[in-house]
Amino acid sequence: MEIARDVFGDSYGVAGRYVDILASRGVDWGLIGPREVDRLWPRHVLNSLVINPLIASGSRIVDVGSGAGLPGIPLAIARPDLTVALLEPLLRRARFLSEAVAELGLSERVTVVRGRAEDHRERYDVVTARAVAALPKLLDWCLPLVGPRGQFLGLKGESAERELLDVQKTLRKRRLSGEVLAVATPGTNESTWVVRIR
Repeated sequence: MEIARDVFGDSYGVAGRYVDILASRGVDWGLIGPREVDRLWPRHVLNSLVINPLIASGSRIVDVGSGAGLPGIPLAIARPDLTVALLEPLLRRARFLSEAVAELGLSERVTVVRGRAEDHRERYDVVTARAVAALPKLLDWCLPLVGPRGQFLGLKGESAERELLDVQKTLRKRRLSGEVLAVATPGTNESTWVVRIR
């Protein structure tokens, strides 16, 4: 996919190996549906990068409920300046992530943490999640992980605006501001909604 070459630049080969892992082992292990294989680049890998411009250089990131490594692994591949923790409670998925990270040569900057967000005690510059849960529940898990000047970036569907309305009381209580950004996935005419809370 030509746009992927532009987006990933020198790291395109690593991104391609990740897509191969998703298309084979990711499907075999039940992390990716067989029907998703033809759409891995646009719908999953490139889609994960819509939050890239919102992340400052040198940030520490945690990907909550990482699953198959989306968006954490594509971000780590595209941005060598980032340090990424993939937080995943399920053993099978955590094992998949550990193997993928090792095979892609990302072990120096990417760690796999097996555990639940509620039990995790670290703080990060960016807390992100993609297709994990509805926003009220997601914020209960994610906000305690956001560092003093950090932010939460959630990749959501069309319900993002409605979900943000549902958490206004929580945000006011914690003196936080939230917004929904409609961002185009690189190389497609599809929009993704990013909930940004600071």
